[in-house]
Amino acid sequence: MSTATLLTILLMAVSTYLTRIGGYLLLRDRTLGPRTRAVMEAAPGCVLITVIAPHFVTREPAEILALAITLLAAMRFSLLPVVVISVVATGLLRHLM
Repeated sequence: MSTATLLTILLMAVSTYLTRIGGYLLLRDRTLGPRTRAVMEAAPGCVLITVIAPHFVTREPAEILALAITLLAAMRFSLLPVVVISVVATGLLRHLM
C-alpha cells in the first residue's frame, strides 16, 4: 500500500469522525428533536457515500466485487465494521485481481 493511499484512508477516517462529533459539539447545549437527531446520525454516511459513489460506474471487477461486499456488510453491521470490511475487501481484491 502506498503512502498516499494510507494517508487518504486516515484522512477519510478523521473527516468522518470529525463530522460525527462536530455537530454534537456545536449543538451540545441544545435539545435536539427527532428529525435533527436523525440528520446528525446520518452525517457520516453522507461523507462515506461521496467516497464510494464513483465506484458504481467502474468496470474493474475488483472494484465492483468490493462494492458488493461493502453493500452486504452495510446491511448487517454498523458504520465502523463496514468501513474496515470495505477497506480490507478492496485492498485484497485489488491485490488478487
